[in-house]
Amino acid sequence: MFKTWMLDALTRAFPLVPGGGEPTVRRQKQSLYLAKGERGAVQLCYWFDGVEHREVDVRITAPAGLKVTARRVGCVPMTHHNTQTPLEDLDGVGHIPGLVPDVLWPDTAFKASPNMLNAYWLSVEVPSGMRAGSYEVTVELLVKDQPAKAQQFTVNVAKLQAKPRQDFHVTHWFYADSLLDWYKLEAWEEKFWPLFDKYVRHFVGMGNDTLYVPIFTPPLDGVKKPTQLLDVRRAGKGKYTFDWTNVDRWINQARKAGIKRFEWTHLFSQWGVAHALRIYEKKGGKNVLLWEPETPATGKVYRQFLEQFLPELKKYLTRRKLMGCSMFHVSDEPHKEHLPAYQAAREMLRELAPWMTVHDALSNIEFAQYVDMPIPIVNTAVDFKKAGIPSWCYYCCVPRGRYVNRLLDTPLSKVQIQGWLFYRFGMKGFLHWGYNYWYIAKTTDLINPFLVTEGGRWPIWAHGDTTLVYPGPDGPISSIRAEIFAMALQDFALLQTLGVNPDDRRLQVLENFADFPRDHDWTQKFRRQLLKGK
Repeated sequence: MFKTWMLDALTRAFPLVPGGGEPTVRRQKQSLYLAKGERGAVQLCYWFDGVEHREVDVRITAPAGLKVTARRVGCVPMTHHNTQTPLEDLDGVGHIPGLVPDVLWPDTAFKASPNMLNAYWLSVEVPSGMRAGSYEVTVELLVKDQPAKAQQFTVNVAKLQAKPRQDFHVTHWFYADSLLDWYKLEAWEEKFWPLFDKYVRHFVGMGNDTLYVPIFTPPLDGVKKPTQLLDVRRAGKGKYTFDWTNVDRWINQARKAGIKRFEWTHLFSQWGVAHALRIYEKKGGKNVLLWEPETPATGKVYRQFLEQFLPELKKYLTRRKLMGCSMFHVSDEPHKEHLPAYQAAREMLRELAPWMTVHDALSNIEFAQYVDMPIPIVNTAVDFKKAGIPSWCYYCCVPRGRYVNRLLDTPLSKVQIQGWLFYRFGMKGFLHWGYNYWYIAKTTDLINPFLVTEGGRWPIWAHGDTTLVYPGPDGPISSIRAEIFAMALQDFALLQTLGVNPDDRRLQVLENFADFPRDHDWTQKFRRQLLKGK
């Protein structure tokens, strides 16, 4: 016996029914409400009994103009729930330990197992020129030797034309070393660049407009494989030359893919601002450090280098018209005890490069005077707002509990509501550290992200925190979490397009990044009202 039914995008279709047996299906007509230029998603689910696998595929019949794409939902293993979170704020209770739906495989033909729930993810894109109205889409499950199993859903296209998001920038740290190691490439060989292009296009498609530029090897999470775009050479004692060829190529390809802004490598060591950056010179095909790893952050050796590099960076940014769309970093996540070291490094940069606009992930409000744009963690971001300090925000492995995050057991409704929270509290941007971090924590040892989802460091690192994208044979494979987060950013743009006041009484139920409606359909109901002009 085959069962097919439609499911909304905010419900994970866990593959195993607790206790076994046939799934209980709550059949409900699925309707999407979208402005012109927006996208949404629903799922087609199916289940069958027996003992034999069945070959399945999917066929879509959509009205002219609507672009509907099917991808097969795949799962990753999760051995235990993430910690520090009450049951009511966890998804998958009763399914975890087990398999969690997240991977969106581009191939749709599949050998399905019996007595397991399977799903197809159906992405819908509404073109800008689409006429307003309601459109029916038919999706058929094709099963070998059986009649097709058809289901329908409705796409309601509003008269409104969605506008691009403004004045809210989004970045996830993009790791070139992950790509180089996974695909067994050398930096920066010719085969890297087409691969880079595919990942950056996915990156942009998920709502990012700002890309990290590894002009030097990023000083993030331990000592990393050298991935330095800028070719630096000694030219005598304390003298250096710079070749920008690979930097140019990175910038050019990123711009073609849709990137609007760039963030440049942190200039000092992470978690303490104690040391100079590890910068390499190429000698005999090998990467050789220009100075000892423990070289002081504000000492003579590194200062002498910065005195030469920073003017050259300014010239490059000016020549490439990048100055107005660049952000710079001192050090990632300094803590309160690091304030004197951070202050010293920042003052040195202000002296040598007063034109730099510094954005850093730091959560103690005492640091605010030393940065142009602080990026506090979400549990302190509202404090910055109350103090009248404009800021971005971020989260990583923490906070958990009732706070928003984007982990494998975070309810997807908590991911979707983030766009509304960013808008409500006037955030200027969002940063996350894990677009494609495919390593065991603080090492250069690759993990398989289809099998390991917490960098081998649970419970400090959380399942689902390290990556939003999976490595396919020749390019990226998206995830449900990435797609829902992109929809959250789309909601931000909708609120902005309509000019909704952040203090609108309907938004006042969003009290902070932990206190907000838990109603699964809250964002969808509000979106429907807005598109109907209410």
